[in-house]
Amino acid sequence: MSEQVGRFALMFGALFGIVAVILSLLAPSHRRGSFEETAQVLKLGLIAGVIAGAAVFLTPWFSVPRSLPFVAPAIALLGMFAVRFVIRSYRWGRTVLRDHDKPVIIFGAGRGGQQLVRALVNDVSTESRLVPVAVLDDDPRKRRWRLQGIRVRGGLNDLVSVVEETGAKTLAVAIPSIEQEALRRIQEKANELDLDVLILPTAAQLLGSPKGADLRKLNLEDLLGRRRITLDSRAIANSLNGKTVLVTGAGGSIGSELCRQIARFGPAKLTLLDRDESALFAAQMSLTGRALLDDGTLALGDIRDLDAIREIMDHVRPDIVFHAAALKHLTLLEQYPLEAWKTNVLGTRNVLEAARSAGVKTFVNVSTDKAADPTCVLGYSKRVAERLTADYASNYDSTYVSVRFGNVLGSRGSVLTAFTEQIERGGPVTVTHPDVERYFMLIPEACQLVLQAASIGSDGEVMVLDMGEPVKILDVAKQMIRMSGKRDINIDFTGLRPGEKLSEVLFSSGDRIQQSGHQLVHHVAVPRIDAAMVSGISFRTPAEAREWMVDEGSSLQGAAL
Repeated sequence: MSEQVGRFALMFGALFGIVAVILSLLAPSHRRGSFEETAQVLKLGLIAGVIAGAAVFLTPWFSVPRSLPFVAPAIALLGMFAVRFVIRSYRWGRTVLRDHDKPVIIFGAGRGGQQLVRALVNDVSTESRLVPVAVLDDDPRKRRWRLQGIRVRGGLNDLVSVVEETGAKTLAVAIPSIEQEALRRIQEKANELDLDVLILPTAAQLLGSPKGADLRKLNLEDLLGRRRITLDSRAIANSLNGKTVLVTGAGGSIGSELCRQIARFGPAKLTLLDRDESALFAAQMSLTGRALLDDGTLALGDIRDLDAIREIMDHVRPDIVFHAAALKHLTLLEQYPLEAWKTNVLGTRNVLEAARSAGVKTFVNVSTDKAADPTCVLGYSKRVAERLTADYASNYDSTYVSVRFGNVLGSRGSVLTAFTEQIERGGPVTVTHPDVERYFMLIPEACQLVLQAASIGSDGEVMVLDMGEPVKILDVAKQMIRMSGKRDINIDFTGLRPGEKLSEVLFSSGDRIQQSGHQLVHHVAVPRIDAAMVSGISFRTPAEAREWMVDEGSSLQGAAL
């Protein structure tokens, strides 16, 4: 009997092996089991069991217990599952790096980190892969966790030892909601170790679960404490859809982005107004992909010319006007205050008057945080423009509002443009003062604020976006130098320029700040100034223009109205 059982065991083992080869089931090819693999193994057992049963019951070859054809497949299946478990347990958490693979340390053991590690571990692409070799998390409760077998080795303070142990050259931040201060600390630590830093986008920016392809390099937006703010698109759409819209200064960085966003909401007609024909050409090209110039959507004119602006307004007959045309360079306007008067004050008055004459229903004046407690010609002139807008709001039935925001990341002539050019030239990067700080916004959210003001603006008041905390310009310069990869660029301090503040404010002293219809937008009243009186003023010298704007731009009289 024992000899018969031995012969049966040899036959069954050979049979089991042959069927396993046919079904490609000799070794687990995946890091984890699956329903399909289990079904294949059971199929193997069933086929082997049927053949063994036929050999026992239908042939005289084996004189063995009749239960053996049923017991043998079950034992074989248990053995296969046990071997697979042992192999996978041995493989679990062990990383195999190919020649072109890049070892990466994952920072963040939360949901985002878990999904990212799983995606990277299961990446079977033949090209260069990111292979996780360690996980870090500052939460002590997650220490010694294992994600796909990869142990959490500690927190950010353990980064040095983990890098030395693993040889990783990349750090992936897998915390989509990470605070900017924490992100800056990670960047600084990574810079000390010469690590590339990648970041996982926010959940709103991801399509499905995180993947290795979703990781991207840090940008200035991540490091400056600015997260993109999305305002009330439905209210914006209701105010713009089917309306005729005109944008002044449409060739500028703010004006052109404003036009692109307006176009998304289906206006009946969108007219771009600027005095720079080349800028209009570029704006239309970016908006439509072609620049016909004669399709009736472009208006070439200078806001200093009342007759020209009135003629354009009477021809277009817009429902909504967004007034973004202005001179904005602080240092130049300190030298040429009369130019600020002609464009930012008289130009705004001209656009207001032309809009009133054409029956415009909503007028939005784009202002700046420098108009709050102003100390420079730019701020004084824009403050007067806010007061002119308030005057039209008090005298006419249409809605007239102003929108105030800080420095816009990437706008033409911004500090980022200057820093980028200085870095490309090899430095030095010039900063006025080590403690100077500014509020920063992204171009899209600045434009959304302008559009939002058209839908929820309080007549005659200034709308102000909650822009978080101001950022030191020195930090901006340092981050841009780090991101450039050039380590030998110096930073020179040139001193504050005339009219420049160490810190900007969003509201003037004495302002009564009120909540608007959106939780991130506030509004304040500004004192009116008689537009007719402004129109009748003429100056003989730039000094007279400056003195007048200082007096009127500093006035708080009537702020409570």
